[in-house]
Amino acid sequence: MTQEIRVRFAPSPTGPFHIGGARSALFNWLLARKLGGKMVLRIEDTDRKRSTPESEENIKAALKWLGMDWDEGVDVGGPYGPYHQMERLDIYRKFTDRLLAEGKAYYCYCTPEELEAERQALLQEGKMPRYMGKCRNLTPEQRARYEAEGRKPSIRLKVPADEKIIVHDLVRGDVEFDSNGIGDFVIVKSDGIPTYNYAVVIDDHLMHITHVIRAEEHLSNTPRQLLVYEALGFEEPVFGHISLILGPDHTKMSKRHGATSVDAYRRKGYIPEGLDNFLALLGWAPSGEKEIFTMEEAVQEFSLERVAKNPAIFDFKKLDWINGQHIRRMAPEKFFELARPFMIQAGYMTGEETGEQLEWLKKVIATAQTQVDYGAQIPEKVDMYFSDDFDFENEEAAAVLKEETVPLVLRSLKAELEALPAVDHDSVKACFKKVQKGNKLKGQQVYMPVRVALTGNQHGPELAEMIPLMGLERVEKRIEKSLAKAGIRL
Repeated sequence: MTQEIRVRFAPSPTGPFHIGGARSALFNWLLARKLGGKMVLRIEDTDRKRSTPESEENIKAALKWLGMDWDEGVDVGGPYGPYHQMERLDIYRKFTDRLLAEGKAYYCYCTPEELEAERQALLQEGKMPRYMGKCRNLTPEQRARYEAEGRKPSIRLKVPADEKIIVHDLVRGDVEFDSNGIGDFVIVKSDGIPTYNYAVVIDDHLMHITHVIRAEEHLSNTPRQLLVYEALGFEEPVFGHISLILGPDHTKMSKRHGATSVDAYRRKGYIPEGLDNFLALLGWAPSGEKEIFTMEEAVQEFSLERVAKNPAIFDFKKLDWINGQHIRRMAPEKFFELARPFMIQAGYMTGEETGEQLEWLKKVIATAQTQVDYGAQIPEKVDMYFSDDFDFENEEAAAVLKEETVPLVLRSLKAELEALPAVDHDSVKACFKKVQKGNKLKGQQVYMPVRVALTGNQHGPELAEMIPLMGLERVEKRIEKSLAKAGIRL
């Protein structure tokens, strides 16, 4: 029987959920769903100073918003809990006692000052800083003396000398480390809390994790973890270290490049489908040329063989384009819900509208669906329906109204619109065709000056959508205002 694939996402709840964490979670989720495996969510909360319940809630909410569910772990339970590390201290203690009894670990009484002095001495000699094993072979008398001084010991793992440690990595191939460069490292701090490299091994083993897929920055931790696997006699999982995410300037992604938390993108009006699609392409390539896909399509396509070693560049323009493509695919009702908080914030809605007013707002908002890349852009795109104050976007737009045929076009259109029994999309479209054919003009000569006169811009929603929503009275006023600014009389 084939072994069930089990992956985990194990964040530390020490701040807003980072976009890099979301990408790691997504790759684990895609692998589990592709291979019919299980996804485990474990919270690594041993950093007691920085871990907060708020951060944990932020992580869980972001994963749910992105559509990544988990089969076991916090909130949902499972057979291998608890799923918070701070609730597992008794479990770690049992294994620590075993390592001490087997002589594979030992108590270290060195003070922070002593350790720093040793570190500086090694640096001055041009050597890599590491613990040199001062407490490795303490006599019972020496231990008793340190205990009498009130020193609280940490516990270190005995690292074998002259050993090659090879990480068999699904993404990077075999990566070799030298045990002599590691030194005996702390597995339990003096306060009794296990270190990351120790607790993670015990948790992954007891939770039967088969594949550890995580960011490249964890690669340097892996040899220490392999030493713990070896000391405890555990079978090691399969490792895969996915590429770093870099900013557009090819330096590590940070706040100076732009938003780094999932929540910041959600608040700006990016949608889960767009963000998931973009994150999937950060370090992974589907087999074909297709770039826009759903989560279901990504699951079908995903494989670790197509995950790249090279750093992934966080291209903000590409994110906007991908998110915009998914916005175009949204149902109108869903797009309206995306727009609602931004429209309320802009003062264009109260959120209490009903009847005709609500229907008008829905139509107005719908005109922005093909023009925006994220929700926060919507109010600006529909501003024309709420305010008649506008300027020409640039000199090129203003120059459109200076063309010779403009007075003829605007006079003809005004007459046609005023003669309409009902102003709707189809009747307005027919008016434009009449003006174009009747005056033997090209489409550009008709549509562009009307658009500029109505909005000040050369691009925007379809005029046959816009004019019925504005109403003839406002349309005429806006055109007169634009012509006055351009110094033109009809």
